[in-house]
Amino acid sequence: MGIISSPLDQNQALVERIKEQLTTIRPLVNLHEGDIEFVSFIDGVVSLRLHGACVGCPLSFYTLKLGIEQQLQESIPEVREVVAVD
Repeated sequence: MGIISSPLDQNQALVERIKEQLTTIRPLVNLHEGDIEFVSFIDGVVSLRLHGACVGCPLSFYTLKLGIEQQLQESIPEVREVVAVD
């Protein structure tokens, strides 16, 4: 009989994959004096907190949607959306 993983285990595995992907994205954000912090992954939505120059930057929306969200969705299909939280 095989090991059955729980939804919690599966979600934790997704969170680890998301965090791993964010480590590849973070240096690009750092180049522009900003940073990103993983907050949560709930129902397909990744919540991130923006730091540094990203806070209040009018282009941060594009960084989130056209950069981070797109890259996460390409590598992790379970990601439906990426949002910024305070």
